[in-house]
Amino acid sequence: MDELLTQVTENDEVIGPISRRLCHGNPAIIHRSVHILVLNRQGELLLQKRSMTKDVQPGKWDTSVGGHVGFGQSYLEAAQREAMEELGCEFSELTELYDSKIRNSVESENIRTYWVSSDGPFIPQASEIDELAFWPRTKIESNLRKKVFTSNFEEEFQQFIHSPFGHGLK
Repeated sequence: MDELLTQVTENDEVIGPISRRLCHGNPAIIHRSVHILVLNRQGELLLQKRSMTKDVQPGKWDTSVGGHVGFGQSYLEAAQREAMEELGCEFSELTELYDSKIRNSVESENIRTYWVSSDGPFIPQASEIDELAFWPRTKIESNLRKKVFTSNFEEEFQQFIHSPFGHGLK
């Protein structure tokens, strides 16, 4: 059964439900997504290596948690659900960072990004994630533009380091 996502306008006004299958591959359809950036006490950023079975950017390193907003869900509800699904964690204290837009040849997403501090433990979702690792800022910066990360993460990384919480990334 195809997942129902939240289709929105450019200004993030809800249009209604839309199937995931219709969104991916049609950048004319805008849908909502969420990201969570997890920093540990050392100031390193948790990244996930996308499963090689993923239909979009398999095998690339990506944001700590990322997923779609299901129809009828708020951004926060979707973020909490995705954290439980992908990391096996219940984050009750997520801090909203910023909203952003991703537009590419595959999809168009309006994204709300959250931040949380956690050292785990994490239980990665085997069907979505091949590996989890904390990355220091210098390691991330030395791997930018080398096809190590998803293009979406590279864009988000620039936003994050210029946000109020980006100074905590060591």
